[in-house]
Amino acid sequence: MDVLLSLPIVSYFAAPMLTSWSTSLNLLFFYMTWTTLVLSHSPLKIELVGTLAAHIVFWLVPSLFFLLFDTLVPSLAESVKLYGPASIPRRNTSSLARQALLAVLNLALFSALQAAISVAATSLLHRPLFKTSTTLPLPWQIIKHIITLYTAREVLTYYIHRHVLHSRGAIARLHAQYAHSRKAAPYSLMLYADHPLPLMLHRLLPVYLPPLVVRPHLLTYFLFALLTTIEDMLSMSGYSVVPGIIMGGITRRTAAHYASGGKGNYGAWGLLDWVNGTSVGKDVVEDMRDEAEKHQVKERGRKAVDDTSSLMQDGIDSLKKNRKGRRKRSSDA
Repeated sequence: MDVLLSLPIVSYFAAPMLTSWSTSLNLLFFYMTWTTLVLSHSPLKIELVGTLAAHIVFWLVPSLFFLLFDTLVPSLAESVKLYGPASIPRRNTSSLARQALLAVLNLALFSALQAAISVAATSLLHRPLFKTSTTLPLPWQIIKHIITLYTAREVLTYYIHRHVLHSRGAIARLHAQYAHSRKAAPYSLMLYADHPLPLMLHRLLPVYLPPLVVRPHLLTYFLFALLTTIEDMLSMSGYSVVPGIIMGGITRRTAAHYASGGKGNYGAWGLLDWVNGTSVGKDVVEDMRDEAEKHQVKERGRKAVDDTSSLMQDGIDSLKKNRKGRRKRSSDA
């Protein structure tokens, strides 16, 4: 237990959880697994396989499932799609197959490009690009790095998307031809179904360049890559039922960007769109206010139901007590 309590990852969890033997064993198992992985494989292999696995599990598989749902039961799918029937993918098997193939090839291309950059950087620095050691990062380091990486990603995404992908150059024309071929809410497979050049600038550069500069622990980079992959997959789903105060707004703004033909909503989180006045539809502040009000209404509704239930229960209990009192008095008489 002394060794377990000295592990940095222990402080991720609340103190009461440390009293649970199952939690302690899970932490120990995680540390042993990570140590074995680091000692038995090269940092480059861990980075590439881990990143590729995150994209396959949290983007490709859900995207194909959503595509099947949208195309096989369109009458049900359109009820939960932003902009309704217009956002349902065209039921053209050959076209969807080509799009899926393009997305998979782009993912493979990006993995190869990431490998080349990592090999070059490792050769230049004479050490792994990301800190890969058996020592786990401290929570405050993870939080600091994640905030830094997300901030850099938002800035890069906004300005590249606005001034490069939606300008008048050749890259913008490729982006318009591949990513904006229709004016409707997107679906998750479209995340990587763009021309490789604008896709690299839009999706790879903002996510991979900041970690190259910050050079966090590899686990921190994995967490950042995992979070951004899930966020991108959900934001491109086009569904109106995406939960969360923040995530629901991101999905609606992404849908508005595609439905408007790229006239606004260039940032990932919408903060710079709000600052620069490039929001289409509701901006990030309005979205968060609306979602907060919805949650407050739900909380009020739940509270009213709980209060009503309590009053009814109190009434039933008082009736039972009255009946018992009457029976007792009648038996005494």
